Amino acid sequence: MSLTLILTLAQLAFVLIVGLYFWGLLRTQQGSRVTVQRESRREMEKLARLRAISLSEPLTEKTRPQSLEEVVGQEEGIKALRAALCGPHPQHVIIYGPPGVGKTAAARLVLEEAKKNPLSPFGEEAQFIELDATISRFDERGIADPLIGSVHDPIYQGAGPLGVMGVPQPKPGAVTRAHGGILFLDEIGELHPAQMNKLLKVLEDRRVVFESAYYNPDDPHLPSHVKDIFENGLPADFRLVGATTRLPEELPPALRSRCVEVFFRPLLPREVRKIALGAAERLGMAVEPEALEVVEEYAENGRDAVNLIQIAASVAQMEGREKIGREEVEWVVSVGQYSPRPRFRMPVEPQVGCAVGLGVTGPNAGMVMEIEAALFPAGEGKGTINVTGVVEEEEMGLRRGHTLRRKSLIRSAAENAVAALGRCLEGSGLCLRDHHLHLNFPGGIPVDGPSAGLPMAVALYSALFGLPVDHRTAFTGEVSVRGRIKPVGGIQTKLEAAQLAGAERVFIPRENWQDRFRSLDLRVIPVETLDEALDLCFSRSKVIISTK
Repeated sequence: MSLTLILTLAQLAFVLIVGLYFWGLLRTQQGSRVTVQRESRREMEKLARLRAISLSEPLTEKTRPQSLEEVVGQEEGIKALRAALCGPHPQHVIIYGPPGVGKTAAARLVLEEAKKNPLSPFGEEAQFIELDATISRFDERGIADPLIGSVHDPIYQGAGPLGVMGVPQPKPGAVTRAHGGILFLDEIGELHPAQMNKLLKVLEDRRVVFESAYYNPDDPHLPSHVKDIFENGLPADFRLVGATTRLPEELPPALRSRCVEVFFRPLLPREVRKIALGAAERLGMAVEPEALEVVEEYAENGRDAVNLIQIAASVAQMEGREKIGREEVEWVVSVGQYSPRPRFRMPVEPQVGCAVGLGVTGPNAGMVMEIEAALFPAGEGKGTINVTGVVEEEEMGLRRGHTLRRKSLIRSAAENAVAALGRCLEGSGLCLRDHHLHLNFPGGIPVDGPSAGLPMAVALYSALFGLPVDHRTAFTGEVSVRGRIKPVGGIQTKLEAAQLAGAERVFIPRENWQDRFRSLDLRVIPVETLDEALDLCFSRSKVIISTK
């Protein structure tokens, strides 16, 4: 056999072996593709069966407001929200308010209204992107950030064809998906500090800038869109609407300075009743007035009202009744261990040593509180001051392991009120330092703040002279040691709480006075000094005070 023939046969054998190898690879690929297609069809059929299953629409979705007129009890808040978002220059907004009062629904509906305004920059395609800050997953390594966005570097699993070529891939976050629309961050106060700082930077620049150690602008394999994103960033021109149940002072000042602050108030009992009645109508069931009274007593917000009606309706239907009665609602309240909503009322009659103060319990939520005062002989110059029912002390952490312990503001306010009252009594022959003074805040609700200074001074004066305090009058204001009534915060909320509690008169610091208070259904009396307040409250004929 010649050498040429041997080489020819060897070449044929080599070609045959290579051909068989690639043929096997091709069949394997085809088999894999067929397998993938078969598995995909099976999963699609499973998804179709799952999507074919549908339960009844939850009542909470049925009762969701479809227009701003259906948002109950938030007329002032919605007016402020529209002013901030529906004009030609929309602003970033923070909405404060308790849960279940319509913050999310109002923000979504206001965007739809803004789209109809020809002067508004929101276009027809403007989106409402909603994200819950409490569950926003944040990876400190920068692998994933659903809010700001992140870069998928080639070293990470699933980098794909671009990752094989060593190309980093920017992934847009919610701020980019909200471009041209609204980004709604629920519970924005719970946002991770690192994400908060990044968000503030995005609000300032209106774009997201990415960085990656794998980015090489000279890489010939770098796609043009990736290069453009790294050089110019991703657009993020949106308006932020953050919702929170926290108080304003609990949010970062840098965030508050960039936003318009809007306040939604707690729902009144009659407004909760309206929501409950609407929920029953959506279910096609009648409801007894006595049942609605129970809802008013126990439901603090719209969600509570809807849930009570929904479960009570199910109980009634299972027992063959077509009307929701008091018995069903009371059973739901008992099983669900609902607590009665706090209802603050003015005293029923004038009392000696008892004055009504005003406080703030949350965002746009006020309360009235009784303040009791008692005096006991102690001997000359041996008197003490005792305050109960308040926050005693507060400990705050500082850097480098140090802590700061702050004295209760109400305890300090009590000492200031006693000092100012002592100046009022100069020349009367009475001395507070000869008495043990006891001030109590009944009710079991810890309170703090300087605005209780004025009602504490009034209660002490009443107890000292045995003069009853008008039970239809409430007081708020900080008292300085010189007897000046200093301005306090939350005055509008406090006045609303006093009005709901049945007050007819409210003493406030003169510096807090606004002309719009004249339109309220109660008499607002601005005072500048403790002497002036005592004179108006007790009709004193002689003024004894030194303000030197």
